[in-house]
Amino acid sequence: MAFGTIKKVALVLVVLWIGTLCYLWFPNLLPDLVKSKLPNKLSLESDHHHGNIKFRHVAAKLNESKEVIHICITSDEHTIGGMIALINSIISNTKSDVMFHLVTDETSMDQLGIWIQKSKLSTINYEIKKFPGNWVEGKINVRGGRKELGRPLNYARYYLPKLFPTLNGKIIFIDDDCIVQGDISELYQTKVNPGHLAAFSEDCTGAAKRLTYMKNIYADYIDVKSKHVQLMKIDPQECAFNTGLFLTNITEWRIHNITQQLEYWMQLNTKEEVYGNERGGGGSQPPMMLVFYKKFSKIPAMWHVRYLGWTPGTSYTTQFLRSAKLLHWNGRFKPWGRTSQHSEIWDKYFIADPSHRFHPVRKAIV
Repeated sequence: MAFGTIKKVALVLVVLWIGTLCYLWFPNLLPDLVKSKLPNKLSLESDHHHGNIKFRHVAAKLNESKEVIHICITSDEHTIGGMIALINSIISNTKSDVMFHLVTDETSMDQLGIWIQKSKLSTINYEIKKFPGNWVEGKINVRGGRKELGRPLNYARYYLPKLFPTLNGKIIFIDDDCIVQGDISELYQTKVNPGHLAAFSEDCTGAAKRLTYMKNIYADYIDVKSKHVQLMKIDPQECAFNTGLFLTNITEWRIHNITQQLEYWMQLNTKEEVYGNERGGGGSQPPMMLVFYKKFSKIPAMWHVRYLGWTPGTSYTTQFLRSAKLLHWNGRFKPWGRTSQHSEIWDKYFIADPSHRFHPVRKAIV
């Protein structure tokens, strides 16, 4: 009996010894095993591709889904409340399986993770990644226009394959000053014609042209006198498009080196004027207009009703806005600001920040 007990103790000690050696030799093995047993829990894990930290929550059923809709949203500490409202609007209007790929700055990572976990959004499928600001360091020159367009997160859309190296296939990018009122699966099914690399919304016709008082053509955004632009034989009268919403294929993005092409125009613009002083301003849009010139399909008009942030006054009728599938407050007047049109629509989807760091600014009621 005593001999049997000794054998059991010895066996336990051997197992513990082997376990200790495995932990020392393979430190990443144990955390991975633990995480694999907890598919529905919030995990804080290391992104070994770029050394970033990310929160991740993926339900087990998502892996069994025939089609998952992948959506990327980027935001920083100034606009993060917009990301929350956008996510809420998407899940409130679809029954499809959605995976959110959320990109933010280091300051906002914990805030965003806690915000999601302590709200009705706790069951969504998502990952949060920090955008490395050094990727765009020395490459941004906004020149004229709004200086906030020079914030690093505004250029995270350029780096989709680098941010998500294991992701392939279709993905939707949506600016954080948007609200989705339609079923996002409908937008996901937008046809991208052969030879095209993405789908965008054209800006030179309809309400977009009327509201901006510009022709919204390439000459409004690009210095067409630049010798480098002239080599592309771009028609200055070609219709411009809005880059705040687009559908693309991340695999094709890699194959055609889109990120490298965008960086080329960014860096060139720091050395000589290619864009930024035109009426349309600078920011992340002009390089995308150059790279995707005549290589994009069209997003249906009601899936991108924009320029709600162009003026503080009402631009659309309430009836028209109810029928819109996606609303975009592009411009200075954001829906979380003091002066914004139709902010009541945005308020319907906003969820209060449990950390009390983000507060929509509203006019005092007298």
